[in-house]
Amino acid sequence: METLNNIVLTIQHYLADYILIVALLGGGIWFSVKLGFIQIRGFGEGMRRTFGGLFSKKGEAGADGMSSFQALATAIAAQVGTGNIAGAATAIAIGGPGAIFWMWIAAFLGMATIFGEAVMAQKYKQVGADGEITGGPVYYIRAAFTGTFGKILAGVFAVLLIFALGFMGNAVQANSIAAAFNTAFGVPQIAMGAILAVLALFVFMGGMQRIAKVTETIVPIMAALYIVGALIVIFYNFKQIPYAFYSIVVGAFAPSAITGGAVGATIKLALTKGVARGLFSNEAGMGSTPHAHAVAKVDHPVEQGFVAMIGVFIDTFVILNLTALVIITTQSIPSGKTGAELSQYAFSTLYGKGGDIFIAICMFFFAFSTILGWYFFGQANVKYLFGAKAVKVYSILVAVCVLLGSLAQVDLVWNMADCFNSMMVIPNIIALFALSGTIKQVHDDYFKNHKK
Repeated sequence: METLNNIVLTIQHYLADYILIVALLGGGIWFSVKLGFIQIRGFGEGMRRTFGGLFSKKGEAGADGMSSFQALATAIAAQVGTGNIAGAATAIAIGGPGAIFWMWIAAFLGMATIFGEAVMAQKYKQVGADGEITGGPVYYIRAAFTGTFGKILAGVFAVLLIFALGFMGNAVQANSIAAAFNTAFGVPQIAMGAILAVLALFVFMGGMQRIAKVTETIVPIMAALYIVGALIVIFYNFKQIPYAFYSIVVGAFAPSAITGGAVGATIKLALTKGVARGLFSNEAGMGSTPHAHAVAKVDHPVEQGFVAMIGVFIDTFVILNLTALVIITTQSIPSGKTGAELSQYAFSTLYGKGGDIFIAICMFFFAFSTILGWYFFGQANVKYLFGAKAVKVYSILVAVCVLLGSLAQVDLVWNMADCFNSMMVIPNIIALFALSGTIKQVHDDYFKNHKK
C-alpha cells in the first residue's frame, strides 16, 4: 500500500509541477488570445445571463435537459467544494500567500478555456437512448479525432472521470463532511456517512430533474452563507486587508519577503501549488463541468460559454478569495495547521467554537453539492460506456463510496483522486486544441449572426 501510494505521489508530482502548468496556463493563454480575451469582452454578458435570469429562468429542468441557470448551478455545485475551504488553505500553507495570486492567473486564463469547453459541449451534445440530452468531453473528443485514436482517448477520459470524481472524489468529499461534523458536533463519522449516503442516493434516483432542482436551491444558499460569514471576519480585521493583498501579490514573486509566510516557500512552489489547487477548485480545463453545460437549453452554444465563465469567477474570485482573506487577515498562517483545519482555526479566531460549527455547516453544503455534481458528471460517462441501464448500479456504487469514504482518510484514495483529476486534463486539453478552429468559428458565428 505504501509503495503504491509513493508511486501515485511521484506521478502526481510530475503532473502537477510540469504537465498541468504547461497544459492549463498554455491552454488558457492560447484560447484567451484566439478568442480576443473573451473573459473580458464577454464578462458583462455572462453576468447578465447569470444574474439577470436568477429568478425568471429557474423553472423545471424538463425531461430532457436543464435551464441555463440550473446547468450553471450544477457546475458551481461541483466547482465549489472542499477545494475552496481546504484547497485554498493548503496552497497558502505550503506555497505561501503568493499561491493565491497564481490561482487568480490560472482562473483568469481558465475562463477562456472553460468558455471553449462549454461551447464544444453544447455543439456536440446528443440525445441519449433514454431521451435525455447528454454531452461532455467524450463527445467532442470523438468529434476532434474520428478514428480509433478518438475512441481510445474518449474511453480513457470516461474511465478516469468515473473513478476520479464519481468514486474516489466523492469518497473524499464525504470524508471532509464527516470529519468536520465530528470536530464541531461530535457526530460519529460512520453515522454522518450513512446520512450522506441515504441523502445522496435519494437525489441520484430522481435523475436529472431532481439533481437540477436540488443544486439550484442549495447553491445560492451556500454561497450567501459563506460570503456573509467570511465578510464578517474580514471586516472585523479590516486593518489587515491592505497587507493581505500586499502579501498575495508580493508573495507570488518574492515569497521570502512576506513575514509569517510559509517556511521554505519559493516562486516555483507558489506557482505550482496555486495552479494545481486552482484546477481542483474551479475545474477549468479538467473536462468536468462541460457535462452540466451540455444539457443547458440555450439558443446558441456561445450563450452557455458566457455563463460557464461566470462559474469560474464565482468559484475563485469570490468564494476562494474569501477563504484566503480570512486566513491572511486573521494571521493564521503561523499556526502550523493546513487544509480545512487551517480554515477552521482562522474562523475560530472570531467565532470561537462557532468557527468549527460554521465550517462544518459550509463543508456540508459545499461538499454535498459537489457529490451531486460529480455524480452527474460520472453518470454521463457511465451512459457513454455502458448505456443507461448501468446508471442504477453506478448510483449504488457511488453511495457506497460516500459511506466508506466517511470512515477515515485514506491517503492513497486522496492521492489517487488528485492524480486521476490531473490525468483527466490531458485528453480534454488535447481535444480542445484540436477543436480550437471550431471553437473560433462558433464564436464568430454568434457575434456576426446571433448577438442581439
